[in-house]
Amino acid sequence: MLVYNDILTGDELLSDSFPYTELENGMLWEVEGKWVVKGAIDVDIGANPSAEGGGDDEGVDDQAVKVVDIVDTFRLQEQPPFDKKQFVVFMKRYIKNLTPKLDEEAQAKFKKNIEGATKFLLSKIKDLQFFVGESMHDDGSVVFAYYKDGAINPTFLYLAPGLKEVKC
Repeated sequence: MLVYNDILTGDELLSDSFPYTELENGMLWEVEGKWVVKGAIDVDIGANPSAEGGGDDEGVDDQAVKVVDIVDTFRLQEQPPFDKKQFVVFMKRYIKNLTPKLDEEAQAKFKKNIEGATKFLLSKIKDLQFFVGESMHDDGSVVFAYYKDGAINPTFLYLAPGLKEVKC
């Protein structure tokens, strides 16, 4: 299995069990999330509770909750939304912090294509939710989520150059 960690914080943000599509010359990865039920579930084993001496109120306390699979799996922490000005400030700091961590070839590709990715994200800024890794470090990658037209499940966007592939 492959896990993708944030280069700046080491937080796990994604794994290869969630397929992605590249956007904006590979600067962004688009991943489909899913709402799932987590926790206690009612399993019908065919027993008749009244015949077994049980009542309707006996059994497991239902603690089931709906969560988004990616958010839950990688313990992503939702952050307050950015306005356009705050987002541009974040991106400038992110680019400054990430660039020295990349090799020469990756730096050249990053510098060439990050502006297009930033404009793409800015065009969706009002629809985006913002998540950071478990450590909640200020300088780490931000994972963006939004709902495509009519979708019931969120779509996540990752800044691909900020991810490091780790084999588990």
